[in-house]
Amino acid sequence: MALLPNPSLSLRAEQLGSPDLSAERATPAASHRRRDFVFVVNPKGANGRTGKEWKKLLPYLRTRLADHCNVCESFTSGPSHAIDITREAIREGAEAVKAVGGDGTLHEVVNGFFWDGNPLVSHEKGSTTALGLIPLGTGSDFARTFGWKNDPYDAIDRIAKGNKSKIDVGAIEGPTGDKHFFVNVADIHLSAKAGYYASQYKKFGNLCYVIGALKAFKGHENHDLEIKVDGGEWESVTKVTAMCIGNAKYFGGGMKITPTADPANGHLELVVLQNFKWYDFIIKLHRLYGGTHLSVKGVSSRSVKSIEVKERVQRGDIYVQSDGEHWGFLSTKFSILPGAIDFFC
Repeated sequence: MALLPNPSLSLRAEQLGSPDLSAERATPAASHRRRDFVFVVNPKGANGRTGKEWKKLLPYLRTRLADHCNVCESFTSGPSHAIDITREAIREGAEAVKAVGGDGTLHEVVNGFFWDGNPLVSHEKGSTTALGLIPLGTGSDFARTFGWKNDPYDAIDRIAKGNKSKIDVGAIEGPTGDKHFFVNVADIHLSAKAGYYASQYKKFGNLCYVIGALKAFKGHENHDLEIKVDGGEWESVTKVTAMCIGNAKYFGGGMKITPTADPANGHLELVVLQNFKWYDFIIKLHRLYGGTHLSVKGVSSRSVKSIEVKERVQRGDIYVQSDGEHWGFLSTKFSILPGAIDFFC
């Protein structure tokens, strides 16, 4: 794979190991040509901690991966840049694209695996690109589903071992038909509004989620919604406080909101909180974080492959987010793409 041609991607290749590597890369027919691992780094993530930690990681990364690949690093410069970097890397035949940062960076990288609603294909015939993660963000909720600690050295060791499995990806579709993708949890109403506000206070670390929740509760009203599950009939769901659609288990900085979700089972877990008051969250917060809330009054759960959600009375102010990123407002359809991406695990 040649270096990415777009200078805005700020990609550098670390050619490791054999001194003959440059010649090897220059010969397309070389049977042992090493492919690129592209590390997409959000240097401003976690209030700048991601960029600083990445610099400390590089020597260890080079040592562990010296025999495996060409290490390429690319720094994001703003929103959606990671999507562009990922798409360019996949088109050019990268063996892997690794998100270095939090769930927001991972979210963008996952969306870069798709183009016009479909999986992106490399220009190199027979080439496939895998997804990887080095968690260095504020929440790192997706990593929690796998029981991973927020330890980048452990993540590098996993990547070096080379074990991969297919994971599912969730898709969101609005009234225009355009698709957006998520790998962790999508949610509706109070929790989505809280996430929207929390994103404005990331400088406070995990405290941003508390601040976001407090702001979201101000003026909050439960609403009646309608849902259609797996193409069936429309159902009424009254006094909805929050609705969460999980491909994985955690959101909001460690809250195990969809505890039975599995990103490799071909289903989404739908969890609905109904008629919750502000004090219910205080009383039951430990159960929400521990994932033991499914037996609580006003909480229901089911496994779905697709779900459409709309307001019973259209107001256009019900928030929707995915992977902690604001997406828009209802009405919305969610669906699952089974085994859509190879993932280093």
